[in-house]
This record gives sequence, C-alpha cells and structure tokens, in this order.
Amino acid sequence: MIKLFRGIAPVVAVRSTLAAGISVLALAAVSAQAEEAQSESADSASVVTSGPNDGEILVTARRRAERAQEVPIALSVVSGSTIERTGALNLVQIANLTPSLTIRNNNARNTFVNIRGLGSNSDQNDGLEIGVGFYIDDVYYGRIGASQFDLIDIERLEVLRGPQGTLFGKNTTAGAINITTQAPQFETQFRGEASYGENGYHQVRGSLTGPLLGDSVAYRVTVSDTHRDGWLTNLYNGKKINDFDNFSIRGQLLINASDNVAIRLSGDYAKQTSYSRAASIVGQFNKYANGAAINNTWLQRAARAGYTPRFDINDPFAREVDVEGAIQANMEGYGLSGKLDWDLGNAVLTSVTAYRWWDWYPNNDVDNTPLTVMTLSGTTNRQRQFSQELRLASTGERKLDYVVGVYYFWQVVNALGHYAAGKDYALWNNPTANQTLANYAFTGFRSDSIIEPRTKSYAAFGQLTWHATDAFNVTAGLRFTHERKTGLFDQYTSAGNDLSLLSAADRIAAQKLRDAVYPQVRYTTGLKNSALTGQITLSYKVAPDVLTYATYSRGSKSGGLSLGNLPAGVSPVVKPETVDSWEVGFKSQFWDRKVTLNAAAYWTEVKNYQAAITEQIGATSSFVRYISNIPGVRSRGVEVDLTVAPSRYVRLTAGAAYNDAVYKDYTNAQSAPEDRNAKPTQDLSGVQLANAPKFVWNVGLDLAQPVNILGSGGDEVYTRLDYTHRSSNDTSASNSRYTKIPGYGVANARIGIRLNDGKFDLSVWANNLFDKKYFYSLDAATTGLISGGIGDPRTIGATLRTQF
Repeated sequence: MIKLFRGIAPVVAVRSTLAAGISVLALAAVSAQAEEAQSESADSASVVTSGPNDGEILVTARRRAERAQEVPIALSVVSGSTIERTGALNLVQIANLTPSLTIRNNNARNTFVNIRGLGSNSDQNDGLEIGVGFYIDDVYYGRIGASQFDLIDIERLEVLRGPQGTLFGKNTTAGAINITTQAPQFETQFRGEASYGENGYHQVRGSLTGPLLGDSVAYRVTVSDTHRDGWLTNLYNGKKINDFDNFSIRGQLLINASDNVAIRLSGDYAKQTSYSRAASIVGQFNKYANGAAINNTWLQRAARAGYTPRFDINDPFAREVDVEGAIQANMEGYGLSGKLDWDLGNAVLTSVTAYRWWDWYPNNDVDNTPLTVMTLSGTTNRQRQFSQELRLASTGERKLDYVVGVYYFWQVVNALGHYAAGKDYALWNNPTANQTLANYAFTGFRSDSIIEPRTKSYAAFGQLTWHATDAFNVTAGLRFTHERKTGLFDQYTSAGNDLSLLSAADRIAAQKLRDAVYPQVRYTTGLKNSALTGQITLSYKVAPDVLTYATYSRGSKSGGLSLGNLPAGVSPVVKPETVDSWEVGFKSQFWDRKVTLNAAAYWTEVKNYQAAITEQIGATSSFVRYISNIPGVRSRGVEVDLTVAPSRYVRLTAGAAYNDAVYKDYTNAQSAPEDRNAKPTQDLSGVQLANAPKFVWNVGLDLAQPVNILGSGGDEVYTRLDYTHRSSNDTSASNSRYTKIPGYGVANARIGIRLNDGKFDLSVWANNLFDKKYFYSLDAATTGLISGGIGDPRTIGATLRTQF
C-alpha cells in the first residue's frame, strides 16, 4: 500500500493530512450542528447515509424487540453502521468497541473470550465450552473458533454482560454475544465495497437483496473476500508469515407464507487459508528467580544442534522469525438454518432450527527454529452440531409479558491429533540419553490421537415481566438444563522404527523415551448433570428516560471432559461451574435523548471455575494441557457508557470498565517457569485473572459536514476516530513476571467523502495511526524462552463503497 501513496505523500504527511482534515471537520460539524437542531432517527436495519448517528436501535436481548434503553441489563450495542465506519472485519476488532469484552486470538481453536474477566482462558480443550455464548441470528455456535471468520452484512452486535442463562441458555455464565445479520428486503438494493491497503491487504464485499416472488419471497446474497500478507518475515524461506486469505458467502430467503407467518432460511460458507501461526521471540532468561542457572535453555538446545539465531532475539519488533515447519491455520465453516415466526395475535411462536459444521486444519512449529524437531504438530477438528429451539413470546402491552420455550442441542467433535518427531528431536529434548538409541526411538516416530466428545443438551425455560406500575417492573426467569456428555481419548503409535529389533534393555529404554511424551493411552468417560438457573430483576423508572435496576442471577456452566494424556491424579471429568452475580445500574437519556449515559456495578462469585492448565513434560519442549477446576473466583467492577449526539453530524461515544477479577481460592496453581526449580505449585489467591486487564476504556468520534460537490445534494465529508486503551495484564495462567504485557493504547482514523446520499463513498484510513508497538500476549517456557504475539504496525489504506 506504500506504493499507493508514493509520489503523493509520505506516511508522516498522511498523518498530518488526517489530522488537518479532522480539525476542519470538527469546526464544520459545529457549524452544521447549529443548523441541525434535532438528530434524525433511523431504523436499526437501515443504512446510514447522512451523518454518523444510528438513531434508535432495537435489540433482542430478551428475545423480543425492545429499545436498548428499556432493557434492564448491562448491554453494549454496536450497530452495523458503526462497524462499517470503523472498518472492523471480525469479532476481535469489534471487541475494541466494547470495554468489558476481551478477545485474544492465538489461532481460531485457541480463541480466548472473556466478559468482565470471566469466560475462559483457553478454548483448546474440545470437551469443554467457554462461558460466553456466541449467537448469530439466534443460532448458538458450540465452538468459539467458528466465530473467527470475517463478519459480513451485520445489522447489530449485542454484548450482554453477566450471566444470561435464562433465555440464552447453556454456558453463558459470563455473558453472551448476540449478532443479527441484515435480512432480505422487498426492494432491490445493492451495496458493494473494495479496499486496498499496505502489506498486500485487499478486500471486496458485496450484498444484493430484492424481491424474488412479488411481496411473498425476498432474497439476500452477501459475499466477502479478504487477503492480507503476514507482518512477520520468515528468514528460513523469505515468506511473509501469519497471513490470511478469507472467503465468505451467505444466502438468505425471506418467505411471507401468509399475513402472520414469516420464514427466514439461511445458508453460509466460509473458508480461511493461512500460513501461520508463528510467535515472535521476545527474549531469553537464563536464571531462575532464586538465582540458579537454568539447564538446557532454548539457546543451549539451539547451539547443541548447530543453530545460531539469525535474528535479534531481544528485538521482536524487527518482525523476523526463523521456522522450518509447514505451519498452517486453515479452516472451513458452513451451516443451514431456518427461523419461523408465527404471529398468533397476542403472542408470537418462534422456531429456530440449525445444523452447522466447523473444520479446523492446523500445523505448528513448536521449537521456533529451522531445525527439524517436529514434522507434524497439531490437532485437526471436525465439529458438527444441531440445535432446535421453540419459544412463545407475548406481544403488545399487557400486565404480564412472558417468554417460554424449550431447547435441544447436539454436538460431536472429532479431533485428530498428529505429532511426528524429526531428525533433531532427540538431540533437542534428550541430550543426556544415548543418542543412537534416542534417534532410533524418535526419528520417524509418529503418535496420533482421537479425541471425541459428544454432547446432548435439553432445556426448558420461562421468563415473566410484571408491570406492577407504569414505572416499576419485576422480571423473573428460570431455566432447567439437563446434559449428557460422553468422551473417547485414544492415543496410539502410528509410525516409527520397530523397537522389537532392539535388545530387551534397549527396547525398554526406547519405549520409556516415547512414553514420556506420547504414551499409548485409551479411555472413555462421561457425565450427566442437571442445573436450575435463573434471575430476578427489579427495575424502576425515576423519570421517563431514566431507568434504574437491580439484578440477582444464578448461572451454571455444564461439566466438561478433559480428554488427553492426563497427569496422574487428574480426573477427566471437570465439575460444573456455578455463578452467583449481583448487579445494580441505571440507564439514562437527556437533552432530548441526545445524551445517553449508562452505568452498572457488579459483583460475581464463581465456584469451580473451569480453567486450562499447562504442564511441561520433564525437560522436553512438549506440554500436557488439560482442564481443571479452580475452587473460587471473584469478579467485581464498574462500567460506564456515554453517547453524545447533539446533531446528526456529531457523535461522541465513550466507554470505560474497571474490573477487579481475582482468584479467590487457588492455592495449588502451577508455578511460573522462573520458579519451577524451587516449587511445583504456588498460591495465586488474590491475584488478577489471566487475560483480564483491570482497566479498559475507549472513545470514538464521528464528524460529518454537508458539502455541495455534485450540485444534487446529499454530499458530505466525514471522519471517524477511535482510541482504545487496555491496562497491563498477565496473559498466562501462571502469573509469570515474563508474561505481563504493559498497558497500551491504539488509535484508528478514517476520513472520507460521500456523494449523492451515499451512492459513492471514498475514504482513506489508518489503523494503529501512531504506530504503537505493543504485545497482545506473552508466553514463557521452562527453557527460558519468552515468545509472544505483537500487534500490527500502522496500516494505511483506502476504501471505495457504492450502493443503489
């Protein structure tokens, strides 16, 4: 993309131009505000073509269409128009607009999603769900990795904070992410856009909708294709690493079967091809915390194998790695769903039926060198799920509003692990062993595994809202869930030299070397559990646009199966997680609803918190990962959201979240790598949870100014500014001194011009405007190696949009 601006302006000049343009727009918008005394309202599904304001947004947080300000829960809403103005492509980028939501994406299968610090610290165990439910068009996604494609044609995204078990069901102990896509329309419309940016970034999107059969059937087809080269250079082959190439398509039909029956059918397919993931080397520590020297460090292993790093291991922002493995992070996702809404007069009967697939094809380089330590390292996932929901919701104004329903969910995950040792494995991991014997044991050795959890879940739920007076309401709900899970783990040797040809003593020694990392293990397990969850909320309007509320919620996350090669004494059955949460808050609007101020304070207690544990196997570079229960966790804090929209040309949004999320009772946590020589465990009670920054805030500013360019009206220049800041936090489960990332803030900017009521829209944008160097994750190994994920540098690009 530098080529795009070469001869026009250097990067510094582009930054200056953006700043100058923003200043001019700020002055112009103030002038426009004086002329525009009242903001225009826009339907939540409409396209904003004049000014940045979204108007009134309707949400379905309580399974009925309501004004967001009328819903007595902590709720963040991001409209499709805002997503478009920020240029956000996926869930990770959208999370920057909602302070209480934290998403970390090492790769799709290992996606961490937390709300208020709770939810998960890993999604890498296939027998466990996370505590944040993810829904698109009322369909629950059983694997959070399936959400990591580009999000296309979004009407709105709702982040529901706190337990949502009554209406959203299983595994929403921390909250839920509820996405609604644009529906088919009976008026022919087309929207398209093309973007081009630095580092090979290009994207093409298009959406076409219109009538197919009079006013009875309408269609919508949406396509997106995105590519970006990686920001790291692999010195081994000169290729860019951590790239992505994404393709998505969705087709929908809206069928008005009668005056009171509507059917929405949807099918989608998405594919990602990626030469990734590789972590950046951040540094090496050579001594334990007590001063003792670390034996067999990463640098010592490399030197023993004859490798000297060709990059500065203390300069990760040189963005260079040196790996030989045929790494990849490829995936496909596809699904079919049907939603029927039958208006019965005083109620609406809704049926949502869906079947989804998600396939994940990884391969990793575990040693961060061009040595052939492992030739295969990864676990393929093939996930299938079916869900059916029936619910009946009252309509109109009545003393009692209700929602009742039943829900069924089935899922199977077929995970296939592939781990093959290379010619350098023995020297890298077993330097004290007889090298002739160790090479015979490991060269060509391959261990495969089958991990197959199956889930069946049944639920019945109901929620009532009693409008005691015009101002005072009581909402109460219950959900009963019964779940059955079964699991198979089968790890076996699929290739390798024949050990029976060795002498008895050598055969035993060689088998012991293999069994230390990949023993042959097979077992089945399972569980059954039932849970009654619910909530009660009291809300009171102290003024027409000021709502106060208080809520108590009881949530439950079903038990899990930790399927893998488990350490002695670790059970494959993970206990259910239970949550008690208290929350008070208010929602307010004033100045003719031009200012919105919402705040919430919460206190959440979790028993048997489900968390990922990682243990290194002896002196090797291999790990055992499993899920276990932490006795107690507490999360408490305050959240504030502010919107100021004095006119349709000016919109300021801001949000802040203070979150004190700590291990309340965790006396036997795994020790940090720098303490492993002194003690195997540590007491983390009172320590902030991993991947839970204590303070997050963001601010967004939209400005627009009408201009007369084509002479036909409807022209305007506009800008969008975003800034998000996260405080320092630990990104490992061991609270290592080497895995605490410093606080950082990232700014994005966009400036553009719309012509003829948005028929044409050209903008120039900069992500990470000030080229902030930051880490989003750090990891420390017992080999002393510190590695991490580093944020993207400043990226400049341009986008052309059209609609008619």
